[in-house]
Amino acid sequence: MRFFGRDDEPAALQPLRQIKLFSSLSARELKVVHGLRHERQYLAGEIVFDQGDEGQAIYAIVEGEVEILRADGGSPHRLALLAPGEVFGELALLDQAPRAAQARAHSDCRLVVFFRADFMSLLETHPKIASKIALSLARHLGGRLRQANAGARQEGHL
Repeated sequence: MRFFGRDDEPAALQPLRQIKLFSSLSARELKVVHGLRHERQYLAGEIVFDQGDEGQAIYAIVEGEVEILRADGGSPHRLALLAPGEVFGELALLDQAPRAAQARAHSDCRLVVFFRADFMSLLETHPKIASKIALSLARHLGGRLRQANAGARQEGHL
């Protein structure tokens, strides 16, 4: 359908539109990001990445759920259960530090993966798009930090 000379957003872009990290992008910008994404499917219980692995990519959930687990000397405990639209492994876009936790498919899931190298290329070729994603990522990380601080305050650590 055409409205004022513009085509509706292609159905192929809809999964990306549901990911909070890309919600501020225009349809044209989303097409650029669509060209950089990789899709992966995982079965329930399958490990997406392990604690201690080098972070090379950020993941976004299109379908299913992913749990984030950390083993601190003992058996792993759940830090989070993530649903469609959410992202994880974000720090991989910023540094090459080892993963702080394990990500495991809680149910069969479909993920969109963006590698750090592709994001660095995007910074050079489409700086406006990269800056929008970086700002969204900063807001996302800030929200997680506020949640962690609030939890620490409730436990009497701050």
